[in-house]
Amino acid sequence: MLCPSICKKGAGKMKYKIAVIPGDGIGPEIVSEAIKVLEKAGEKFGFQLEYTKLLMGGASIDVHGVPLTDDTIAAAKASDAVLMGSIGGDAKTSPWYKLEPSKRPEAGLLKIRKSLNLFANLRPAYLYEELKEACPLRDDIIGGGFDMMIMRELTGGLYFGERRTTLENGIRKAVDTLTYDENEIRRIAKRGFDIARKRRKKVTSVDKANVLDSSRLWRAVVEEVAKEYPDVELNHMLVDNCAMQLVRDPGQFDVILTENMFGDILSDEASMVTGSIGMLSSASLNETKFGLYEPSHGSAPDIAGTDKANPIATILSAAMMLRFSLDLDEAADAVEKAVKQVLREGYRTADIMSAGCVQVGCRQMGDLIAERI
Repeated sequence: MLCPSICKKGAGKMKYKIAVIPGDGIGPEIVSEAIKVLEKAGEKFGFQLEYTKLLMGGASIDVHGVPLTDDTIAAAKASDAVLMGSIGGDAKTSPWYKLEPSKRPEAGLLKIRKSLNLFANLRPAYLYEELKEACPLRDDIIGGGFDMMIMRELTGGLYFGERRTTLENGIRKAVDTLTYDENEIRRIAKRGFDIARKRRKKVTSVDKANVLDSSRLWRAVVEEVAKEYPDVELNHMLVDNCAMQLVRDPGQFDVILTENMFGDILSDEASMVTGSIGMLSSASLNETKFGLYEPSHGSAPDIAGTDKANPIATILSAAMMLRFSLDLDEAADAVEKAVKQVLREGYRTADIMSAGCVQVGCRQMGDLIAERI
């Protein structure tokens, strides 16, 4: 592991250690473009990144027989941040999905989140002016656009609760347990309010308190935390209503704070409201500045190796890494501005292509963004 920050910021350039998990499908392609952009940012703003390549998901299964090894976890912990591509393959054709669930690619995602204590998932959903045509909503609904941050609790709830499948009187029965304690809720709520303070000072806490005990506890704890942030507006919304409001009036949201499964669903819905999931970055943070950064989209195995993938979500995830884990805000701003400039100039990958624009591949999009930093 790198020595303390005094060493990183001593003579010469600042140096940081980044664990890189290219992953599966288009993962290696989009990660390569993100690294290309990071290297250009490093040249411009005077920092160096040392990369350690790690295997996870299907790529790890092929080599080690499991989606995530203890050595990979240790190497990730020894880094300043983790940059990841996409994990998984085609569930219908890949041999990975003939394995028991605990040995499939996505099991590695759950394990690394838990092992690194990545409890706070940040998923921004922002509508670029240049991509309004790709948004499926009417112009009168879009209005002046939208800019929201979905804060999803990532290490509790249904995905990590006790589960079992049994046979009772000849009938198959499955049980998944949704469990949260007040400390798990409080820490994600604090992170959500902290981020809202730096944005438009509004938190919408999403639950199902009219039905679930876990949601009633969620609401109670969030209200307790809100008392520590008198300058931040809090309102509650049931998850079914929130799903409707995202397509009815997305501009009303600033920070959406919610539990694991609700956040999983709502963040994917928000991604499609932007016009393309290929544009959405994400960060998963623990209680320090350490985080794992990845695009919100999947591995798209059908276009892997064809240079058709959109690398922008991964590039924007790298910008989040610069901002949240490395405190390189100026460099992060430059990357985000470069993305906007390329879009303003009319360059598009196939998934966001529209009339009058110039279609480019994954590698060229990475080149164009790097050139504009």
